[in-house]
Amino acid sequence: MKKNQYVVIGLGRFGASISKELIKLGYEVLGIDKDEEVVDELSSVLTHTVVADATDEEVLKSLGVRNFDCAVVAIGDDIQSSILAAIVLKDLGIKKVVAKALSELHGKVLNKLGVDRVIYPERDMGIRVAHQLVSPNLLDYIEISKEYTIVELSVPKNLCGFALRELDPRAKYGCSIVAINKQNGIIIAPTAGDVVNENDVMVIIGTNNQIDKFESEVIG
Repeated sequence: MKKNQYVVIGLGRFGASISKELIKLGYEVLGIDKDEEVVDELSSVLTHTVVADATDEEVLKSLGVRNFDCAVVAIGDDIQSSILAAIVLKDLGIKKVVAKALSELHGKVLNKLGVDRVIYPERDMGIRVAHQLVSPNLLDYIEISKEYTIVELSVPKNLCGFALRELDPRAKYGCSIVAINKQNGIIIAPTAGDVVNENDVMVIIGTNNQIDKFESEVIG
């Protein structure tokens, strides 16, 4: 089975980070940037790197970009170039186009252009850090919609030895523990009889209100 191929446009911190992680995961990555120095730095890491203007449709055509499964527009601070690159990629018929937005307005424009997924790295990271600051047991926070969230909560000392049937978050609070990360491995879809120990990590999904209630009443 052919592995997906990715093209990442803009190799600043965000684009470089995505590219390197995709390579680690075993995928092929073509990195494109106008800055020759940046491209040189990543030439030995990525599958292919090219110094090019990604707003030029003929250039992207010549690179065979339309044959890639997914394109990521990770252009740093040039909103105009980001929008133009997204337009060109959509016109070329790439299956999936993902783009970084620098602001809500930028994101709205990208959505109007038909970009498949818009990412707000600075905003989303700010939200996650804020939640971590106010909740010492919260290890990670991912908003999956306006209502639903996935969180990772560290099990405190007072819950050590409790079985999930005793916590019963689904019946009492409406949220669900979908995994427990233990020192010796992770339990996916744990059963009512599974026991949590101090410093285990519970992965919980639910609405913001459900998780807040569970955290305040159970985690403390």
